[in-house]
Amino acid sequence: MRPVHALGRAARHEWGPLAGTVRAGLAASRLQAVPMTLASVCLTALLHTVQNQSWGAGPVRELGAVRAEDPLWEALLRTPLSLFVPALDLPVWGALAQILVVFGTAEICLGRWRTLLIAYVATLAGTMYARIGVSIDPEGLFGLPASDARIIDTGPSAAVVGLAVYVCYVYRAWFTGALVIAAMVAEMIFKNNLAGKEHLAAIAAVLVLCAVTLRRDRRQQLRRRAQDLRPGAGTRSGAPPIRS
Repeated sequence: MRPVHALGRAARHEWGPLAGTVRAGLAASRLQAVPMTLASVCLTALLHTVQNQSWGAGPVRELGAVRAEDPLWEALLRTPLSLFVPALDLPVWGALAQILVVFGTAEICLGRWRTLLIAYVATLAGTMYARIGVSIDPEGLFGLPASDARIIDTGPSAAVVGLAVYVCYVYRAWFTGALVIAAMVAEMIFKNNLAGKEHLAAIAAVLVLCAVTLRRDRRQQLRRRAQDLRPGAGTRSGAPPIRS
């Protein structure tokens, strides 16, 4: 039984703080804790329904379909909505489940606006990589064939991967974060397609955000320590300050 107990302790250490935050958020507000996530799920389901209608495929493509061959300004305008347009060649329930679990966790743990920021940074990183990849040697490690420029590039997967990595960084779930990155590397090695390489681009962008966050946090800690060491910042004897 010792290996089982050791595994349980490792799991609690890895996911305990994260699970505790999620439970507390849902216990306090229930579904009201994740309004953005619920809106995202509904929007994704709606766009899936519309684009599968004969009259809806064209408008959804015009508003939310991104391709590397499109002018940059069009791609940037379509990118916000493209995150919620599920890929036609994948089951929609997968996209809905990803959004519900990962977006919901991130919204509770990071807050609504930081979740949106990281999601769009990751999505935009994938979109920009596709444009760069088709312009370099397709035989290279990060190159893409010219035919990939015509692939409609939509869906929440890049945002989901980026958010998962960032949440793991914030809550120090190092093993889980490394597992997510390893899975995306394996995807690129075995499939070697546009989606796999875009996921790695999203991870790279989020790791830059993690580095920026780490540097900011360290500066704040150093500033607080410097303030604590200033003369008069506290009482050396430990006695309470004298009130007038």
